[in-house]
Amino acid sequence: MSDADSGWLRSIVPFAVMCAGMFIALLDIQIVASSLQNIGGGLSAAQDQIGWVQTAYLIAEIVMIPLSGWLTRVFSTRWLFAISAAGFAAASFLCGLAWDIRSMIVFRAVQGLLGASMIPTVFTSSFIYFQGQKRVYSAAVIGTIASLAPSLGPVIGGWITDSLGWHWLFYINVLPGIAIALLVAWLVRIDKPDFSLLKGADYFGIVLMAVSLGCLEYVLEDGSRWNWFDDRTIRDCAWIAALSGGAFLLRSLSIPQPIVDLRAFGNRNFALGCLLSFITGVGIFTTIYLTPLFLGYVRGFSAWQIGAATFSTGVASVIGVPVYIVLARKFDTRWLMMFGLACFAASMWSFSSITHDWGANELLLPQILRGFPQVFAVAPAVTLGLGSLPPERLKYASGLFNMMRNLGGAVGIAVCSAILNARTNFHFLILASHLTPANEAMNHLIANAGSRYAADLGDPQAARLAALKQLWAITYREATTLSYADAFMAIAAIFVVASLLAPLLRKVSASPPSTHE
Repeated sequence: MSDADSGWLRSIVPFAVMCAGMFIALLDIQIVASSLQNIGGGLSAAQDQIGWVQTAYLIAEIVMIPLSGWLTRVFSTRWLFAISAAGFAAASFLCGLAWDIRSMIVFRAVQGLLGASMIPTVFTSSFIYFQGQKRVYSAAVIGTIASLAPSLGPVIGGWITDSLGWHWLFYINVLPGIAIALLVAWLVRIDKPDFSLLKGADYFGIVLMAVSLGCLEYVLEDGSRWNWFDDRTIRDCAWIAALSGGAFLLRSLSIPQPIVDLRAFGNRNFALGCLLSFITGVGIFTTIYLTPLFLGYVRGFSAWQIGAATFSTGVASVIGVPVYIVLARKFDTRWLMMFGLACFAASMWSFSSITHDWGANELLLPQILRGFPQVFAVAPAVTLGLGSLPPERLKYASGLFNMMRNLGGAVGIAVCSAILNARTNFHFLILASHLTPANEAMNHLIANAGSRYAADLGDPQAARLAALKQLWAITYREATTLSYADAFMAIAAIFVVASLLAPLLRKVSASPPSTHE
């Protein structure tokens, strides 16, 4: 084998295999998004329980991702990734076998816990496998996966559910997970395990971090459902998250070898990169949450119809990759990032004109505006944020960087859920205040509806009551639609601010080549 072939085998092939693992781990965050009603029906779960199919996965993933740097040093990149892929496959199989909502929640948590390390490990490995201009390509690939996988989740999930049943949302991961585990064990040779790190590790810090992030995620996910701090459990979890988080911060900054390198935030590029990664997470995950929710509850779409209506986002994301790679050769990536964030803001602004009859056609342009620039927003943050750190800090910092994106998604979903609840009530009261006897359009609607119902029911009083119920449903539908517009406008405002922050990043020069062990 020639040196060129050997270099190709040692870089591109193992990196591609690891990217496949990252893709399925990210895909599974949202693969259930368009199928929650089907899963809930199959498991006889209440509506307030089924959301935990996503929440359990996110909590476990957010807790595990920051630990990936330490775990990589303990087990090595090769074996940590292989164990994660194999464990993810096993947990996916168990999710498919779930017999009730409790077992599903447990298995989804295990799935997120085992699969989480595959995400930041890819980010770190790209800086080891590639140098100089090649990092632009690897960052583009990573950025595409980070934005495309969650976007495709509802599409793929909807098709699988309608074609094969919701159990196959999880069974579909088993063979790819096993194949990735075997290939990574065979191909990846980046570093060696150091089991001595298990002795004297900051296990107390791990517990503090896990408790803080777990409680915080629970508060964010379920706060709006239980009216926030009016609920005792939410209030207690918020206190626990704040106290344990504060203790974790103090401990991490005061001991010589913390489990997470918070001192990396002293690097301006890394700190700004994390902030922009957080905001990007708000945009990517929250819009994937809002759009299927609107199509399911306002339009009444099926899982497959939801997937088909959101498919244009994924296509636009793929088209954006070669364009980004070409432009990154000629232009400062900070300006490309500013362009990506500004386009995302424009997309959210175009979403704000949403009406109750929006479907795939009306969503096409806003979703293209959202999908196409995603790689422009994500890839530069990887190159400029992580690329500014020395190699010895990358493993620890990558976990923080990726956690910020997922945490941004959790915060964004929580805030938008609160906006939907509060603004729906607000808009309903405003609309209802105009429904008076002086409103001729309302009188006409009630008269026509009453006539139709009277013919069917034969009871004028029951017919009028049915007509009033129809009026209430129409008013609530319009109030709900207006609340979605408010949520999209809030995201647009955040991205306007983010686009103004992008130029504050410093340019990063290519680092010297690193050697593989």
